[in-house]
Amino acid sequence: MSSPPDVLVVDDEPQVREIVATYLQLEGFTVRTAADGTEALAELARQRADLVVLDLMLPGVDGLTVLRKLRATGDQVPVIVLSAKGRESERVAGLELGADDYLAKPASPREVAARVRAVLRSSGTAGPETIEVGDLVIDLVGRRATQRGEELDLPPKEFDLLARFASTPGQVHSRGDLLRDVWGSSPDWQDPSTITVHIRRLRRKIEADPAQPLRLVTVYGVGYRFDP
Repeated sequence: MSSPPDVLVVDDEPQVREIVATYLQLEGFTVRTAADGTEALAELARQRADLVVLDLMLPGVDGLTVLRKLRATGDQVPVIVLSAKGRESERVAGLELGADDYLAKPASPREVAARVRAVLRSSGTAGPETIEVGDLVIDLVGRRATQRGEELDLPPKEFDLLARFASTPGQVHSRGDLLRDVWGSSPDWQDPSTITVHIRRLRRKIEADPAQPLRLVTVYGVGYRFDP
């Protein structure tokens, strides 16, 4: 199985950076982040990305400068500009410097993910469409899952939870992590038992014996892990 495309998300707003990164991870992409232009250039020098989601209004080295430097070195990594600068002049400047697409803030994370997938497809680096784990097949685009050929009845959050686990096999997630990554919430203002209830429901649908789960296992005192 080929590794998922690597996406670098560059934004100085921690909340935007985290939401976009989390949603892309749910869609099956590998995601790195940078908080400013200097960090972005250093990260790309360390390891080239398959695509960059780039804010324009960055402290220090701004987004247009990052894009200009990339293109000046001949790096044709696909770039999607995501910025509060929505005026036509900024859009034109970004596109003329070689951006592949432009999204004005606020943009929904689902739209960002759709644009990422479309740009990667046009550049010949197709994003992951499905995750297959034995008899379990998760269609990330159609947002449906089947097991042994039968479609599972998964409400939106159960699907997002399953996609999150299946895209990070073997990784342990605390309930706080899952509230943040899947619900965009926090244990400070949402009951962590929400996770317990959803895990119980999900096990009833994907486990042969929900009382003795083999795929969605509890790591006592820590959280949950998906074993492929």
